Amino acid sequence: MNNVFVFCEIDEGKVADVSQELLTKGRSLANELKCDLEAVILGHKIKNIEKDIAPYGADVVHIADDKRLEFFLTLPFASIIIDLFTKEKPQIALFGASTVGRDLAPRVSSALFSGLTADCTSLVIGDHEDKKAGKKYDNLLYQIRPAFGGNIIATIINPDCRPQMATVREGVMKKEIYKEDHKCKVKTIEVGSILTDADDAVKIIERHIEPRKIDIKKSQIIVSGGYGVGSKENFDKLFELAEVIGGEVGASRAAVDSGFVDHARQVGQTGVTVRPKLYIACGISGQVQHTAGMEESAMIIAINTDPSAPINKIADYVIEGDVGVVIPRMIEAYRKNSK
Repeated sequence: MNNVFVFCEIDEGKVADVSQELLTKGRSLANELKCDLEAVILGHKIKNIEKDIAPYGADVVHIADDKRLEFFLTLPFASIIIDLFTKEKPQIALFGASTVGRDLAPRVSSALFSGLTADCTSLVIGDHEDKKAGKKYDNLLYQIRPAFGGNIIATIINPDCRPQMATVREGVMKKEIYKEDHKCKVKTIEVGSILTDADDAVKIIERHIEPRKIDIKKSQIIVSGGYGVGSKENFDKLFELAEVIGGEVGASRAAVDSGFVDHARQVGQTGVTVRPKLYIACGISGQVQHTAGMEESAMIIAINTDPSAPINKIADYVIEGDVGVVIPRMIEAYRKNSK
């Protein structure tokens, strides 16, 4: 078995954020395993796309540039990836847990009989001893993900099949430049020798993209509310504070399940992972399911009536008080002092 492979998606002509996050993590895994990091990218008119990939640590970039790959279609994309993995035999293969990744990765893993762990939030290299079989396994990929609605954290390993495949949730890995001048080798995938007429069975007649209405992942300031906010109407004050300070509104799972806000705003293991410069947690107790999605925020302010709330342990500042009283005062103070 050989190297660590990352499938890179294209988002509006550029490498998607989740792919660059995976390249960053892939580089770390490759360093630990003392192997190369290889990237795979499929598309059309993607000349010099390796310039968006190499700085994140890729040693090799496999590129398929063909008119048939202009937009994602399951059959041709899967055929190319399956052919490449069959030849290159990666020991680890990572995909983003995006719409594309969740469609593509299971088809590839099924064809390769490799297994797949979906929606991972952490990846670690470790060893494993199977005492019943009397076997020891070195350098396995520990694929960590929430299970049973986020109530437990499951660690999954695949000792016997390769590649070890996983999809990884967007935002849970840091995106960092490895070396600005990092050099990579470009390998061209000959699409014509792989695709067949069967891969053209599905064609795109019309394509329409609906813009994402709520995207809290990119916000540098998040005002997040929990069940302690009390109601959908009380969330209006959080929206007002977020508007005043130039942020977005997030929520805990309890607040979403109670119908206070849309699921798109949910932060945590079963929601999105965020890393804003400022995270204001309002009426959030701070169970692990939530804190796993925001604990790497640069600064955390917790507002809670419970002085022993778990959120207080990771907060930089704690305001002990009722959200309904504290938030209006914050809005008033900010407006007064920002003039």
